[in-house]
Amino acid sequence: MARNKFDADEEIEQKFNPHIVMRLFKWIKPFGGWMALSCFLMLLSSAISLTAPYLTRMAIDQAIPAKDIKMLVIISVILLVSTFIVRILLAQKLKIMTRVAQKIIVNIRRDVFTKLQALPFTYFDSRPHGKILIRVVNYVNSLSDLLSNGIIQLISDLFTLIVIIIFMLVIDPRLTLVCMAVLPILFIILFSMKKKQHEAWKQESYKRSNLTAYLSESLNGMKVTQSFAREEVNQGIFNELCQKCKKVWIRAVNINNIIWPCIDILSTCGVVLVYVAGIKWLGAGVTIGTLVAFAGYIWRFWQPIQNIGNFYNSMVTTGAYVERIFELLDEREDITDKPGAKDLPPIRGHVQFDHVNFSYEPGNPILKDVDFTITPGMSVAIVGPTGAEKTTIVNLLSRFYNPDDGKILIDGLDMQELTIKSIRRQVGVMLQDSFLFSGTIMENIRYGRLDATDEECMAAAKTVQAHEFITAFPDGYNTMLTANGGGLSQGQKQLISFARVLLSNPRILILDEATSSVDTHTEKALQQGLSELLKGRTSFIIAHRLSTIRNSDVIFYVDHGEIAERGNHSELMEKNGLYADMVSR
Repeated sequence: MARNKFDADEEIEQKFNPHIVMRLFKWIKPFGGWMALSCFLMLLSSAISLTAPYLTRMAIDQAIPAKDIKMLVIISVILLVSTFIVRILLAQKLKIMTRVAQKIIVNIRRDVFTKLQALPFTYFDSRPHGKILIRVVNYVNSLSDLLSNGIIQLISDLFTLIVIIIFMLVIDPRLTLVCMAVLPILFIILFSMKKKQHEAWKQESYKRSNLTAYLSESLNGMKVTQSFAREEVNQGIFNELCQKCKKVWIRAVNINNIIWPCIDILSTCGVVLVYVAGIKWLGAGVTIGTLVAFAGYIWRFWQPIQNIGNFYNSMVTTGAYVERIFELLDEREDITDKPGAKDLPPIRGHVQFDHVNFSYEPGNPILKDVDFTITPGMSVAIVGPTGAEKTTIVNLLSRFYNPDDGKILIDGLDMQELTIKSIRRQVGVMLQDSFLFSGTIMENIRYGRLDATDEECMAAAKTVQAHEFITAFPDGYNTMLTANGGGLSQGQKQLISFARVLLSNPRILILDEATSSVDTHTEKALQQGLSELLKGRTSFIIAHRLSTIRNSDVIFYVDHGEIAERGNHSELMEKNGLYADMVSR
């Protein structure tokens, strides 16, 4: 099963989409001024460095035959100063582009992370988190280098190539044509390799994504792996993924490496042709100085071509990564604010489900005609068998999803006409699977209300019976927690999560199996503290323990996405129906 999940070959589009390149410029545009300055420095340094062969020609053809020492000294000084200036200009260009590259990385990751926070739960449930992680980290790094140094280098190389051709034409047009005779062959090779390169690097991105995803999941599930003695099996899966990642990487690199020998061979052929033609025409308009200067320009002529080939390779390679980033950025945000949505004002806690229907997939209804009204301050227990869609009801109330039909109203206001943030600020959710972030216990409690004082955080912890075990730690509330509360029991993590929700002071409180991980003694103490806190608040409680639900104002027994029974504990027991059967088990 793990092999199928992490080693599935994803469908590969057989062409590179040029529109992707145009979309990249939105990240470059804010730094246009700095990149223009960097480009100017690069072009200036290239122009200065290109004077060297021309000055060499003057020295050989004019200064040396005339034994003009003064002219030789001047040429030497000019060459020395120009070399020094070129190095300064290149150093400044590198400094500017390093800063720009890092700012581009920050902006791209910011946009990707913003998108991730807006995506629905179904996006994260349907793919391994490692595959998401690699897009935010590895692929962005590759993209940043292309957007910064790559594009500036390309502009500089194109300019340099044009200037070199002009210098060469001024020196000798015939030798220039001979030098450029092999270029058509190079272009044919580049374009013939483009499709294979893109396919190879896209395969590599998929395999590396699979490997990262499996590694991420293995680390998160290490306790389960060791408890079932699965180390050897998992090692085999990891080794196989590594081998496949290596195989596609080598194939992609080998395809890339075909370009470099071709450029080297063709450049050498071009030089040989120029020397042969130059020697043949020596004395017929071609001097020794001309031939030496031309030789200097030939090598400079092929250097930008090699750099352009390198940029082309990077563009094809990074193009496979860029597509994965844009796949994420183009994901549909199912839950968004409507145009003109208003903030939810302070509420009393009146909740109404008006004939609500919902499905995760079209044609497969999950909730069917859910209809109820809850007045402010009421406590509602939602019970039923596993898979009855109890959690789906409260997820709709938290607006993690939108209903297909019907309306959900808070204090008479349609939730879909309100901003999501304003709803969630007044609806507190305590999930069954508690999650704690790296940081201190105090920071975790204060997570949903950053302006809370230490005293308020401690008061919340005392209410949920967490204060005693927290103060037992040597650092108390300043105890540092690792990812997801490593070192704490599940019950302790649950109580800290409870304190976090209570501190946010919601008007509507949702407890989704919130007491499932605490022992019976702690639950009793917790119920005593919550009884005062829940007064005046509307609460929805999903639980299996009778002690948690029997005192609720109303109980909904949900079965197959429908409210099969409703009433308080005594009324439902008298009916002797589904609820009574559940209690008697």
